[in-house]
Amino acid sequence: MPDKAPIKFFSCEASEYLADKIARSYGMSLGKSSVTKFSDGEFQPCFEESVRGCVTFIVQSTFPPTDNLFELLLMIDAAKRASAYNVVAVIPYLGFGRQDRKDKPRVSIGAKLVADLLSKAGVSRVMTMDLHADQLQGFFDVPVDHLYASSIFVPHIKNLELDDLVIAAPDMGGTKRANAYSRFLNCEMVICYKLRKKANYVDEITIIGDVNNKNVVIVDDMIDTAGTLLLAADLMMKSGARSVHAVATHPVLSGDAVDKIEKSAITQVVVTDTIPLSRQSDKIKVLTVADLFADVIGKVYNYQSISSTFIV
Repeated sequence: MPDKAPIKFFSCEASEYLADKIARSYGMSLGKSSVTKFSDGEFQPCFEESVRGCVTFIVQSTFPPTDNLFELLLMIDAAKRASAYNVVAVIPYLGFGRQDRKDKPRVSIGAKLVADLLSKAGVSRVMTMDLHADQLQGFFDVPVDHLYASSIFVPHIKNLELDDLVIAAPDMGGTKRANAYSRFLNCEMVICYKLRKKANYVDEITIIGDVNNKNVVIVDDMIDTAGTLLLAADLMMKSGARSVHAVATHPVLSGDAVDKIEKSAITQVVVTDTIPLSRQSDKIKVLTVADLFADVIGKVYNYQSISSTFIV
């Protein structure tokens, strides 16, 4: 490897708003690229400047539509064919992450397929945040830098200065994350047990633990339909909670999720900008992940440890 290969930042279309903030935080500007679109819907990304011999960071969250994922794959392929030294895919939100196992017969493991596609396209490294399940890192055959929004959310929760604080896991799968928050914040934890008979619909939810006269903060990796979150918040308020806040990394917010949040008893939902909000709401606060990604990119580029960025 050369003593210091040049570094360049590029973005796919859907994440340009975030990529620009990451590049500026790092002290650079985004490289020039374009996308040619054909009348039948086909498209072709193109680098408008040389990436030969460069460490090339390409930023794109792969939320729907699937064109966002495919554009990233084409950009990676284009960079490799243009003789980039290394290609790092910065994927703040990794789509298809919920498809991490065969939970019923005759279904695909979509997360593994996405990992294989990225590797086949020629990615040298993947940088992402709050995967739906930590074990997804093992699906990749290249190094994965898995960042956590806790380094952003924990200071925010502290600034709320809530007494009698309780951290809540929205489901059994989120207990590890909630436990880490509760230990760091030195407070109690409760768990929501939900019965789900089909995707995106919760039939029943139960709280394991005491929320009476407590200020509750629900922590999760994403909010999709907001059904689980709002059912839990409503039940907690009926169980005597003084207030319910929520922090969730990825604001998928599909369908009428924003409307449901606005009409709910929840005080505030705090998310990050890994995915752009479908629309603004007084009850939804957005914190940026740009500085965190820029910091980790600098450490990776300079062969420094990134463990200091992990709070919980």
